[in-house]
Amino acid sequence: MHPTLVQIENAAAPAGLARRGRLPEWLRKPEAHPEAVTSLKRELRSLELHTVCESARCPNLNECFGRGQATFMILGNLCTRGCGFCSVPKGSPGKGEFTLDPMEPAHVAHMAKTMRLRYIVITSVNRDDLADGGSTHFAETVRQVRRTLPEARVEVLTPDFEGNLDAVARVLDAGPHVFNHNMETVARLYAKVRPQAGYRQSLEVLRFARQHRPDVLTKSGLMVGLGERPEEVRQLLRDLREQGRADVATIGQYLQPSRRNLPVSAYVRPVQFDAYRDYGMSIGFEAVFSGPFVRSSYMADRVSEEASRGKC
Repeated sequence: MHPTLVQIENAAAPAGLARRGRLPEWLRKPEAHPEAVTSLKRELRSLELHTVCESARCPNLNECFGRGQATFMILGNLCTRGCGFCSVPKGSPGKGEFTLDPMEPAHVAHMAKTMRLRYIVITSVNRDDLADGGSTHFAETVRQVRRTLPEARVEVLTPDFEGNLDAVARVLDAGPHVFNHNMETVARLYAKVRPQAGYRQSLEVLRFARQHRPDVLTKSGLMVGLGERPEEVRQLLRDLREQGRADVATIGQYLQPSRRNLPVSAYVRPVQFDAYRDYGMSIGFEAVFSGPFVRSSYMADRVSEEASRGKC
């Protein structure tokens, strides 16, 4: 017997459970600290490299590091923005805290080769203190990775560059195979979740990426459990298809990374994630990766392969 639409849209753990900080059974992962995780962290630090896996306190870190996967975070480890959901360290440009390591692109390429990666995901902090938003540095990192590993596929997960489409074009022209820019949440919650960003601006970044490089897969992700309504999630998916022209969507559960971040409003049950996936596929996405532990770059190689098959 299939659950009714009303049953699905009420499929969230009680708000009290979220407030008390207890995780439902479907969000419990076994603690593991294998030597592979420690070893990879040691190698990353030796090159002064950062990963969003660590800085954003991703719940999948042990799993991904344990199988030799990581998402490189470039432009340093300090962000100029203060998004309510994110635990990446924040800094003040006026205090001279920000530096740009000219060796970072080469170090990312070297580390990707050392790890024998066949699929590399590169993201960054926001660098609103730089005139180009860090896009020149971002593009150089992509070029060096592609030069070092010509057979590998490269996915970029970019900031909005404050709507600077020349910066977006600069990264695209470096030759990534997948362009990802996250919407993060529904339009109504932007002021709370992404106060220094804009819903329409992020859609325009994705629309431009598709127009500028139609051969590149476009992708975007969002979190649920921040107080959104199911119809708002469906509207966001429609906007991504109709206005952003995204090929791929990822949907995951928001988990409060620290007490300084926004609280969890609800723990969304797996049945609701399945409903979001089915809806996304019904309106034309090539792939929708939807589940409690889904993150933008989690299993990115498999998601990209599925989407590429769909476009054939």
